[in-house]
Amino acid sequence: MRFYNPAKWFKQLRYLLLVIPLLSACSSGYKLVRSGRTDYSINKEIAADSTIIKTYLPYKTKMDVEMNRVIGHSAMLMSKKSSDTLPESLLSNFFADAVMQQALKIDPAIDFAMPSTKGGLRVDLPKGEVTVSHVFELMPFENQLIIFTLKGSDVQRLLDFIAAANGQPVARLKMKISNKKSADIWINGEQFDVAKSYRVLTTDYNSGGGDNTQGFENPVDKKVLGLKVRDALLNYVKETEAAGKVINSKLDGRITKD
Repeated sequence: MRFYNPAKWFKQLRYLLLVIPLLSACSSGYKLVRSGRTDYSINKEIAADSTIIKTYLPYKTKMDVEMNRVIGHSAMLMSKKSSDTLPESLLSNFFADAVMQQALKIDPAIDFAMPSTKGGLRVDLPKGEVTVSHVFELMPFENQLIIFTLKGSDVQRLLDFIAAANGQPVARLKMKISNKKSADIWINGEQFDVAKSYRVLTTDYNSGGGDNTQGFENPVDKKVLGLKVRDALLNYVKETEAAGKVINSKLDGRITKD
């Protein structure tokens, strides 16, 4: 943080007040009588610059090879539209479960997770081959995973936020949405107790109020995992493939609506 010295500031201001009139008095008398500008449109009719292409092409070639690398397979198309409009979707369940599984390797005492909002899931995940590029397109952000310990009252605020948003990607959480409020809440197999504290997996973006997320303003404690959401997804897809399995997301009624 930078601090300013008031006495020094006033001294500089007084100097400027003395100098500006002198500069004006010494003016040459020149003044702008005409100006002009030209617009240069950027469109497909502009010829490619071969020099620029030669510069970036080797890097692009290497990037394309890496991004097009197949790292897994999905048994079904997982739709962003369904994620955006429904309380629960194949895409949101896959996303939350994959991130949760990877985070549990670092800290097995997580109660439940909301590792993104619906807005953070950017595209469909296709049926068939899943490439590195697919995961980057699904999660293009550098969001970091953090575990927050929250009082039950703050968890309630988070759950009501999820309900008001017609659901969010969650794991180890089961709840109903009733009149845009959370109801019949179960966390990691146990009924929610507002008198308890819970350890919630989320991101620096969500916890900072991104997409109007509520509940993380006054945590009891927080723990940065040193794992990005995208890296968790990449690891999950690769490990599923290495185990000879395909990604097979399911709807399990984790968020329902009256």
